[in-house]
Amino acid sequence: MAMTVQPSTKMQQMIKGERHLFSTSDDNSMMKQIQGTHAPDGREIDVKPLLQLVEDIWHRAKPMIDATLHDTQSQMDALEDKTNRAGFTGMLEALAYPIQRISCEMSCKCTGGGDAHATTVTLFNMLSAYTWDAKVVLALAAFAVTYGEFWLVTQLYTTNRLAKSISLLKQLPEIMEHSDSLKSRFDALNNLIKAMLDVTKCIVEFKELPSQYITTDTPPMSTALTHIPTAVYWTIRSVVTCATQIVGLTGYGHEYISSTTEAWELSSLAHKVSNIHGHLTKQLSMCYQYIKEKRDVEAYQTLVRLFETIHLDNMKILKALINPKDDPLPLWEGSTKKRVNLEVLRRKSVLLLISDLDISEELEILEQMYRESRNDPMRAESQYEIVWIPIVERSTWGEPMQSQFDKLQSVMPWYSVHHPSSVEPAVMKYIKEVWHFTKKPLLVVLDPQGRVVSRNALHMIWIWGSVAFPFTSAREEALWKEESWKLELLVDGIDHNILTWISGGRYICLYGGEDIEWIKKFTTAARKVAHDAGIPLEMVYVGKSNPKERVRKTASTITLDKLSHCWADLTSIWFFWVRLESMWHSKMQHGKTVENDVIMQEIMTMLSFDGSEQGWAVISRGSAEMAKAKGDTILKCFEEFDLWKENSVPDRFVPALNEHLHKLHTPHHCNRLILPGTTGHIMERVVCAECGRPMEKFIMYRCCTD
Repeated sequence: MAMTVQPSTKMQQMIKGERHLFSTSDDNSMMKQIQGTHAPDGREIDVKPLLQLVEDIWHRAKPMIDATLHDTQSQMDALEDKTNRAGFTGMLEALAYPIQRISCEMSCKCTGGGDAHATTVTLFNMLSAYTWDAKVVLALAAFAVTYGEFWLVTQLYTTNRLAKSISLLKQLPEIMEHSDSLKSRFDALNNLIKAMLDVTKCIVEFKELPSQYITTDTPPMSTALTHIPTAVYWTIRSVVTCATQIVGLTGYGHEYISSTTEAWELSSLAHKVSNIHGHLTKQLSMCYQYIKEKRDVEAYQTLVRLFETIHLDNMKILKALINPKDDPLPLWEGSTKKRVNLEVLRRKSVLLLISDLDISEELEILEQMYRESRNDPMRAESQYEIVWIPIVERSTWGEPMQSQFDKLQSVMPWYSVHHPSSVEPAVMKYIKEVWHFTKKPLLVVLDPQGRVVSRNALHMIWIWGSVAFPFTSAREEALWKEESWKLELLVDGIDHNILTWISGGRYICLYGGEDIEWIKKFTTAARKVAHDAGIPLEMVYVGKSNPKERVRKTASTITLDKLSHCWADLTSIWFFWVRLESMWHSKMQHGKTVENDVIMQEIMTMLSFDGSEQGWAVISRGSAEMAKAKGDTILKCFEEFDLWKENSVPDRFVPALNEHLHKLHTPHHCNRLILPGTTGHIMERVVCAECGRPMEKFIMYRCCTD
């Protein structure tokens, strides 16, 4: 018994002495000593396969520990052989000798109960020619030999005669008889080994960071490099402590087994090494963020250069925008519900639909136009493809957004990127900064060579549909030359009944607003005037822009009380106003203003009607005759019909109405004009469409009008 008590007491005294040493010693002096041993000879070793082998040994031994301590049959899953890598065998041949030397040195020093710090310094001297990452991996590999052999003999000693003989010499049966006492020891040992592996993998990761994006003098990297020697020291110091535990178990017997001091020492070291790992992980995260930013800048600059270069086809441009990571199937095809290759877009006109996930109204109208264009695929107007690129901040992504994305993608008949995460940050930056995407959807048009021929063809699409193909500025200008201000331009593609009424020579009144009391008075007065004048009048309620619940309620009342025709579908009301906004955008891009363009003047008047708090009305017959006014003015004009009734002889109703409206017009008025979003461009000067005077400029942020 005396033979076993003495080593245990000596071990406890050594641990207490070391605790005292490191609680009072100068860490800076200690690290200077360690730094003094560092003399790398320039050799570069790929230590990752060796580290994977070490980790594999620990993972395979751990189930043996659990099985031994709980006296159950271990069930181990087959692990992938990580050593099957080209050059690994040659590397092992070169490193086998230093690994064996370090293993023998640790076994010798630990058996003798030597000073753990002194043993650690000895190992650093032996590893002086290696880089910091190689030092720590070689030390871990040397310990893995001892650790693996211990658990291999422990596993086999009950079934293998050779293992049994060896285990008797190592007193393993006696150790296993006291397995309950060992549980806390092995738990602490496992925790420390895990912490050691975590730190080592972190150190190796720093070594593998791409030098073209981050150098040793870059702040996140330079800071980490100052801490890596300390991390290597405490990891190798922990290796020595773990080796001491394993050697102690095989030589010192029951007295050593029953001691709890060793478990405390292991836990203390595990806590320290885990803290080191936490610090290194933060630095590594900062390095990855730095690399990401550098790569994003590089990708953005590449994108800028690509768009400035002439190409034979559109593949380089589309690959940079949609598939920078070389996914073989980056697109989702809406018609077949399958992922497809980028080649389906080669040498085609491609319309990039860029939006967030709030695109319900736009999607409904665009889908209708797209399907109509596919009815005759041989037409020139059908020779284009649409690709949806959703712009979503990754930090906000979650299950609700995934569900919303899936729902939108499932109803789109065209192509889309298979997932928003495939849209790279550099692409998002380009779309926002160069194409000025903010909130409203864009439809960027690329010709078959990948050149941008329109930064937003939605305006053309809303006004003319696929007839605007190939959606160039020249085509837009040519279409405007064919247009004049008439009712067909206002309602084209929205209400075919109105087109039928126009061809039948009927009078048509479009009116809007949300004041239901005014609407009731106006529709009653309008029907009476139409009856008294003997004209066929059709009235249609077109609501307000940004139609919400109040417009829906107003439309329901109009329909229920049979006050007039009404677009019950809010999408039709939305489309009426978005077409007007699109006309404004389109005209503005071509340098048109109220002063130099009649259509622009009419558009501005309609938008100012919508911006006012009261109702308004436009009355037309055929294509050209049109009268318009705000709610109070048009209502008063109808109430005074007897004053101008004589002038409204057949075929002169609209001119007579205009004449009386002009008489009612007063110089004291105020127009409020709410212009649509201008994607970063704010007009310095806008004149009133009625009086021609410059309007005062305000900025308004509006979500909805409810």
